[in-house]
Amino acid sequence: MPHGEIAMNMCENCKMRKMYDKNPKSLLGRIWRWHISFCPGWKKFFNSLSEEQKAAYTQKYNLKKR
Repeated sequence: MPHGEIAMNMCENCKMRKMYDKNPKSLLGRIWRWHISFCPGWKKFFNSLSEEQKAAYTQKYNLKKR
């Protein structure tokens, strides 16, 4: 599996993201949310999504429009 696919798979199944989903105010959840603001793997994962999926993630995680 190429490196890019590994990163995308990791983002899709990220344990820290699941912690954020359960409790956004938890320490690990907040760290995950901060981390995605600069993570190249997350950006590659996000950009690989369909427009509908991007819109859903943007709303769910209160992301800035790109």
